[in-house]
This record gives sequence, C-alpha cells and structure tokens, in this order.
Amino acid sequence: MAKGPVRALVAFGGNLGPVEENLRAALEALARLPGTRILRISSLYRTAPVGVTDQPPFLNGVALVETGLDAPSLLDALLGIEADLGRVRRQRWGPRTVDLDLILYGTGVVDRPNLRVPHPRMHERGFVLVPAAEVAPDMVHPELGRTVAELRDALGPTPDVADLGRPPWAGALEADPPG
Repeated sequence: MAKGPVRALVAFGGNLGPVEENLRAALEALARLPGTRILRISSLYRTAPVGVTDQPPFLNGVALVETGLDAPSLLDALLGIEADLGRVRRQRWGPRTVDLDLILYGTGVVDRPNLRVPHPRMHERGFVLVPAAEVAPDMVHPELGRTVAELRDALGPTPDVADLGRPPWAGALEADPPG
C-alpha cells in the first residue's frame, strides 16, 4: 500500500466485442480494488487506432482515481482486470477487449522494466490527453512540469478523437466528493 491516498489517472479503452460493456465492467472492477475509489470518469471517445491501423476504431476514456495502492500494485490489479475481461496480448498495439494503462500516479516517477509512470507516450496522444484533461486538467506531469490541459493544448487539433459523451453508467461508479 502507498503511504496515503494518491490520485492517479487510468486510461481505458478497447475495440473488440461489446466494448462499452467491457469498459463498464473494467471500471466496476477498478472501483472494487482495496483502498481505491473512482473520483471522475471522462466521456467516451471514438478514436483512430495507433500503431496498427488495420483494426476497428477504439472507445477510450480516462478515470481519475484515488488509491492507497502503490503504483506496482495498482498496475498488477489493472493487468488482472484486463485478463479477467478476456485481454490476450498477441500483437503490440493490436486489437483488444479492454486496455487499462496507468498514466499518472500522483507526482511520482516510476521507472521499472514493466512500469513507467508517467506513461512515456501520454503527452503525444490525443486519445489520452483529451479525456484526461476532462477529469484532471490541473494534474501535473512530473517530468515535463506541465498540466494535463497544457499538454492537450500543445497537441493542437485532435480530429481523430470524437467525443461521444459521458456514458449513462459513469456517475454510479464515481465516489461522492469528500466533505
């Protein structure tokens, strides 16, 4: 466990099967993790695939969470949720039922073979920054010293990121704001 609650950004997405149902199930599982609560869930965005472009478009979003888990434990839990929802890693950047990525973990920097936080490509990706700026615009990238909103704005236009609105189930998964 971490020393105290930490705010983290978890990007979520998928493009195989009943994608919105998979994303909802992933976020329900995230909300059940020990010492973890979802503070805010972004709108869903239809986005173009990156890397391997010959695949269906993705649905993407970002959740702002507060957790007592340390970053490696949170990542392990995210990978477990993916596996439970049928994620099979066959091809880098290939199609998937669900993808959960730890994008930011408080002001921390983690550099391990299986975990880099902040996510090393987050500042290049509209499908991460657009929804991240919706839920945590003032969260600061600890290496670049810029807010999520500033990083989003630096990208310029993101025509491949189409806002589909907040899913009707998002509010039921968000914790009540403190005090």
